Amino acid sequence: MSDATFNETAAHAGRLAHFPVSLFAIVMGTAGLAIAWMKAHHALGAPVEITQLLRWVASALYLFLLAMYAAKLVRHPAEVAAERRHPVRLNFFPAISIGLILLAIAWAPDAPAAASWMWRIGAALQLGFTLYVMSSWLHHTHYAIQHANPAWFIPVVGNILVPIVGVRFAPADVSWFFFSIGLVFWIVLMTLVLYRLFFHEPLPARLAPTLFILIAPPSVGFLSYVALSGEVDAFARILYFCALFLTLLLASNALRFFRLPFFISAWAYSFPLAAMTIATFEMGVRTGQGFYSVLALALLAVLTLVLVALVTKTVQAALQGRICIPE
Repeated sequence: MSDATFNETAAHAGRLAHFPVSLFAIVMGTAGLAIAWMKAHHALGAPVEITQLLRWVASALYLFLLAMYAAKLVRHPAEVAAERRHPVRLNFFPAISIGLILLAIAWAPDAPAAASWMWRIGAALQLGFTLYVMSSWLHHTHYAIQHANPAWFIPVVGNILVPIVGVRFAPADVSWFFFSIGLVFWIVLMTLVLYRLFFHEPLPARLAPTLFILIAPPSVGFLSYVALSGEVDAFARILYFCALFLTLLLASNALRFFRLPFFISAWAYSFPLAAMTIATFEMGVRTGQGFYSVLALALLAVLTLVLVALVTKTVQAALQGRICIPE
């Protein structure tokens, strides 16, 4: 083997060792965009071909990332174990199960049998990740308040996503179980994260995009609650308008986010914006008020532009060798 070939092989092996589990956030954003366009099709007659293309792309991305991370697990188990012990990266493991649940939502209208299996596996994995992460929190030896950030919502509050399509595939109490976990611990973790943000140093630039995750729990909570209750009542409105306020709060700080350099964590912009867009389409359909349809279209345009920008930046970073490297 020539020196050049050996060096190239070593470089590829090194990249795989540093393949981050947080890349599954790309699937969450892409699947979220697909579902948002699906809602636009149902609510306003947007072209269905866009949804069909996006969900195939999201599915292919999921399989690719799953294969890569499985290869990392086989070839570099110590690095995977290090991620499981990391106070921040640990919280991105449930993105694997959440991505599968989102794909189940995207495929449910046209492939319900496959979607049912995706949902069942995703929900089971999500519960497993929740138990694992919460156990690590309860018996920790290395967490500090500085480690708290909105990414902590992913392992536990991600359960609130399960009922959106779970009401079709399992008894209602199963969905209420997951909804209850997500809702109660959203309040608990929201308190902890806001305390950290208010009274300790600001988030580092690399984690600043995770502030958008604050939008996701009330947005998804609204969608799940409406799926469970079948109506937009007072509690549903509280969830929706909480999400809307957080969206406005972060939008008012847009310049701060524009000035940040690109990190993979920037994909944290995508799924929360998608969740808010989907919730607004649902609000428009359920209430019949044109304001929500107009707002949903505006959010869909922003979401689509954000995804285009994220894909462009990610491809550029990959070509420049700035992904899958030691931090």
